[in-house]
Amino acid sequence: MRPIWKGSISFGLVNIPITLYPATRREELRFHFLRKSDLSPINNKRVAEVDGKEVDWEDIVRGYEYEKGKFVVIKEEDFARVDIEATQTVDIQEFVELDEINPMFFSKPYYMEPAKGAGKSYALLREALRSTSKVGIAKVVLKTRQHLAGVKAQGNGLILELMHFADELIDQSEINLPSEEPGKKELEMARQLIGSMSGKWKPDAYKDDYKEELMKVIEEKVAAGGKHVPSGKKPAGKKPTNVIDLVKVLEQSLRQSKATPAAKKSSHTTHTRHRKKAA
Repeated sequence: MRPIWKGSISFGLVNIPITLYPATRREELRFHFLRKSDLSPINNKRVAEVDGKEVDWEDIVRGYEYEKGKFVVIKEEDFARVDIEATQTVDIQEFVELDEINPMFFSKPYYMEPAKGAGKSYALLREALRSTSKVGIAKVVLKTRQHLAGVKAQGNGLILELMHFADELIDQSEINLPSEEPGKKELEMARQLIGSMSGKWKPDAYKDDYKEELMKVIEEKVAAGGKHVPSGKKPAGKKPTNVIDLVKVLEQSLRQSKATPAAKKSSHTTHTRHRKKAA
């Protein structure tokens, strides 16, 4: 795995050299626009909106739209005026209770690996965070942009999780939310339903079904030499319903959820037999 950044964690007089690695990956399926007649790739052209003429790179500038249709040009020297010094430091400003932070603030995690000789101080910070249930709130510059970030203890290591600034989160008051309170019977049945559907968190049990099915279609078309492959019958999705009698719907859901474990077990056994047979 390739590192994306090298620097250090800093809090008080403590300085811990670290290397930053991505902690997530998302491989999107990339598609190209092609000309239908000969599958020639289509190139994107830089065209001016006012006259439709193509524009060379040397004639392009960056601008900020301060009013509809009105722009101010921002030059390199303007960016330099507000340039944040890239100190290569995860500068922890304070430590706060992890439970106090709305999970919506957290955005993207990175692994932090200690540099040679920094293992002891790294482990000290990890255990101190773990034992106090706190997170270090820091600022860090990655790829010329300053980020708010949290330094957390995770397993045997530390992670740096990029965070949203407060003004980046949209307040719930901007959407319409219900003011009604549920009835006691409905609430109790909903709790029962949640209880019957509860289990232990198993992240490996969840897959990107859409991506897997799309890859099957792509593989079929490649095997057929790019020719059209007849599509199978589209599975019927669940139709939305206007809930009139919520109690009846909850009762039906409870009955189904109680029957589900046996059905899942049967399905899993059958699937295992098929795999053994195929092997």
